[in-house]
Amino acid sequence: MPENKTLLLMGPPNVGKSVIFNRLTGLNVCVANYVGTTVEYASGNIDLGGERYTLVDVPGTYSLEATCEAEAVAVEMLRGKPGQKVTGHCSETPGAGHAPGTPEAVVCVIDANNLESSLYLLMQLLQEGLPVVAALNRGDLAQQKGHRIDAFSLSRELGIPVIPTVAVSGKGIPELKEILLDTVKTAENKTPPQEKILEADWKQVEELCQKVLQVESQRPFLRWNWDKLLTSPWPGLPLALLILGLVFLLVVGAGMGLRQYVLLPVFEGLLFPHLKAFVSGILPTGTLQNILIGEYGFLIKGIEWPFALVLPYVISFYFALGLLEDSGYMPRLAVLLDGLLNRIGLPGTGVIPLLLGYGCAIPAILASRSMNTQKERTILTVIVCLTVPCISQTGALIALLYEHSPLLVPALVALAVLSMIGTGFLLNSFLKGGLTDTLMEIPELLLPRGEVIIKKVWARIKHYLVDGALPMIGAVALAAFLYETGIMAYLGNLLSPLVVNWLGLPGEAAIPLVLGVLRRELAVLPLLELELTTLQIFVGAAVGLFYVPCIAVIAVLVREFRFSFAAFILLLTTAGAFLIGGLLLRLGSLFV
Repeated sequence: MPENKTLLLMGPPNVGKSVIFNRLTGLNVCVANYVGTTVEYASGNIDLGGERYTLVDVPGTYSLEATCEAEAVAVEMLRGKPGQKVTGHCSETPGAGHAPGTPEAVVCVIDANNLESSLYLLMQLLQEGLPVVAALNRGDLAQQKGHRIDAFSLSRELGIPVIPTVAVSGKGIPELKEILLDTVKTAENKTPPQEKILEADWKQVEELCQKVLQVESQRPFLRWNWDKLLTSPWPGLPLALLILGLVFLLVVGAGMGLRQYVLLPVFEGLLFPHLKAFVSGILPTGTLQNILIGEYGFLIKGIEWPFALVLPYVISFYFALGLLEDSGYMPRLAVLLDGLLNRIGLPGTGVIPLLLGYGCAIPAILASRSMNTQKERTILTVIVCLTVPCISQTGALIALLYEHSPLLVPALVALAVLSMIGTGFLLNSFLKGGLTDTLMEIPELLLPRGEVIIKKVWARIKHYLVDGALPMIGAVALAAFLYETGIMAYLGNLLSPLVVNWLGLPGEAAIPLVLGVLRRELAVLPLLELELTTLQIFVGAAVGLFYVPCIAVIAVLVREFRFSFAAFILLLTTAGAFLIGGLLLRLGSLFV
């Protein structure tokens, strides 16, 4: 099948570009890595006048003067290198397995709420000589501030179509498609390009803004006043503690409620008895039956652990994260914590990858590329791998600790935070290099939109099912086989002296540590089946918290850094888990 012609969707970050992309393409979307990089981009089909095109959602960029890998990819896409292979998970989109070639036209999304910075990129795009259509997005927010932009005058000054849009409601999207069709057809007919192209410099941008932008009111709105409250040490820090505390309670409370009152009754009361009766009826007592429904039974633990114990916290965590993202609070938290994070060698923007790490370490490691120096990126990655549990591991830890005592959950959180601070201090002291200033754009503070949050949560749940639940099920199946054949007991015996004498745990606890090499949360979940004291529960949870990352994380570390760095992380997390666990046992024994 011939490849579709390519259209590019470009613009600065946080202007609603991806929402417009979804409006234009629907669900037929491919996500891939650009050739030679780990930068992801999305592409999908768009029908214009009965002809199908491939629309590419280019990584956000403030200018064509690339200052990071993502911006460099944006520039390469604009200038087109056809025929290069890319990697990723794609639907049936013709040409989705190749990097986009020279585009037919570019849709540039500009921010009506922050017009000046967007116009600089737009003017740079016009210098490239490609047909350009501008989508003037977020005009509703500009209007609320008393700003009015004359889109007709802006179009006349630039010599290109300018379509006002509101991406979240779909306003202007049909008109954008219609104008885009006209632009593409005009380009195909080889109509001479526009005669007037403004020079891309900030003086021209400022003069243009003065012509098309009218400030009708500078009356402050209530939510603007919140910016000062949320980004100033007082009362910003107490408010941050309150907000994050409420988020923590939401994650734990909603996850626990969903688990206890919905999922566990369904699985334990309805599904598992029938599964056990069915397997017992068709298989005789023995190894095969035990593999399916025994202590580590694949058909029991392979369903209970990923879906009844972990999934509830996946849902509650991503719902809470969606609230923080969609409200615009996360960038404000980054500004607020900039001074504190500087003390451990990170800029304020490092808080965003750290929060992402509580969902999964992989996007957090990839997001570390936004750090300005290699030192900052190294510190962030080590902290994520050592002290930040992923959502699967978090769900397992909460399930383990809350079953015994709710007070153990905040105690483990405090341990993780102290370890994070200590790790940052040590690395910041030993690694060479300084700290760069934090520069970031802060979006509007908005009320979260239910529809958007539901879509985000659903997309992330699907990601968990594919990248979290399925590998966990496979690991449980392997664990059941190793356990019933005695291989796991042999491996456990090798670790047993260290587990019993140093960690003070029963010999059976060595088995979860073997499983933890396969999946990090499996170092925790089997402890639910053991009769442990409060101190042993906490020691086991601490070891699980600091234990080795998943195999997938190690693979990403090798790809993003080098093999020696991945080996260092393996050594650090293993030694750190056992060292901290043993010290906690001895410290706790003084008070028991």
